[in-house]
Amino acid sequence: MASVDSHVLMKLVGLFFSTLFITMVSSESECRNFESIISFGDSIADTGNRLALSDPNNLPLNGFSPYGETFFHQPTGRCSNGRLIIDFIAEFLGLPYVPPYFGSKNRNFEKGVNFAVDAATALESSFLAKRGYSPTHNFSLGVQIKIFKESLPNLCGLPPDCRNMIGNALILMGEIGGNDYNFPLLQLRPVDEVKELVPLVISTISSAITELIGMGGRTFLVPGEFPKGCLVAYLTLYQTSNMEEYDSFGCLKWLNKFGEYHNEQLQAELKRLRKLNPHVDIIYADYYNTLLRLNQEPSKYG
Repeated sequence: MASVDSHVLMKLVGLFFSTLFITMVSSESECRNFESIISFGDSIADTGNRLALSDPNNLPLNGFSPYGETFFHQPTGRCSNGRLIIDFIAEFLGLPYVPPYFGSKNRNFEKGVNFAVDAATALESSFLAKRGYSPTHNFSLGVQIKIFKESLPNLCGLPPDCRNMIGNALILMGEIGGNDYNFPLLQLRPVDEVKELVPLVISTISSAITELIGMGGRTFLVPGEFPKGCLVAYLTLYQTSNMEEYDSFGCLKWLNKFGEYHNEQLQAELKRLRKLNPHVDIIYADYYNTLLRLNQEPSKYG
């Protein structure tokens, strides 16, 4: 994901929280009952894992300026010039910024731990590679969950303590899945081919949530897809003289419809999980319409 301006993110998160946490809990004081944040995902939530995992002689772009310059005043591995959405969530809950698991072995993870890795996919890299999509690395959602489970003795000690930690955490499940679609879309693969991945991605996310529920998870925040048809990279790659391809705000209609399709399928699956697990709070985070409003009314949000 390209660099995201932190001032825009502040507007985005303010708008996002104004609706999200009304459905999540009845008051901000209840929100603050979360003792930690456990995060999985890709660049949207990575607070430094990809950078820590990289060869020091071959760092990713987010290891260099201008990444990090407006808030942390140095690159931190975040794909932003400042904070990410996860950082604003932590601030809102009165928790410290969630440290990356990798490269932070001696850090205190009592208030949160982050396994999200820039360019991660929901599906296994071997599966995507067989389809010719060539993922960057193998830190898929399943791998992240596996590493989390293996790390539990160091994070929280005995099984009862770990179950308590997981139960009292806000578990951020993504955003994840966007890169599964980015790889083929950036190769100009037909959108119908890419749509075949959607049920597989949704199933993978659902399985991860189910596994974490079995480990004691009680509160999940699950973001949807972004409106890719409004992103500069895709507007450039799929530029066309056919104005019928664009909506009134200049976004590619067909690509945004793909994002809507993913989000509809994800919400249907989350609804199913809620029925199966009535004791668990599973909140859908509507990144799509929040970012769409920023694109449609940029001056209103700075």
